[in-house]
Amino acid sequence: MPAIVSMLRGVNVGGHNIIRMEALRALYTSLKLRDPQTYVQSGNVVFQADVRDLVKLADRIAAAIERSAGFSPTVVLRTAVEMREVVARNPFANRSDVAPNKLAVLFLARDPGQEARDRLLQIETGPEELRIGIRELYVYYREGMGRSKFTAAVMERALKVPGTARNWNSVAKLLEMAEKL
Repeated sequence: MPAIVSMLRGVNVGGHNIIRMEALRALYTSLKLRDPQTYVQSGNVVFQADVRDLVKLADRIAAAIERSAGFSPTVVLRTAVEMREVVARNPFANRSDVAPNKLAVLFLARDPGQEARDRLLQIETGPEELRIGIRELYVYYREGMGRSKFTAAVMERALKVPGTARNWNSVAKLLEMAEKL
């Protein structure tokens, strides 16, 4: 049975969209998703499921969260195999000057298409370095994410596709958890 990584956008940030991780695990269990495990408080859940259509599953999870918690987050799913590919394709992997906590991956809900990727490349990134994949964006925040004007919201507006960002340490931990399931 494949392991799946679920990443929720905007959960438990700034006192908004609050959901406790034990409630989130219980919700995933109620959806017949097996062995849900959470990582940190930002809506990361690793579980097992026999499903083929991850888009429908993401919609089902979002609807269940809306019913139980009163808000509907963007839910981005990746299989363990896809997470392994994200790690393998890291364009910054061989650079010793890139700190893992300053490297983020923006996981997109779907492929935005080449026109949208081209539109994103027209945006001034400042000191940040952007590398574009198909459904992931890799951003190195040289001076940290906190003060950057090149935010996930800016990228989403250009792409017209929702997503959620995780720093490299979280990406690695989520892959490790998925591979253990």
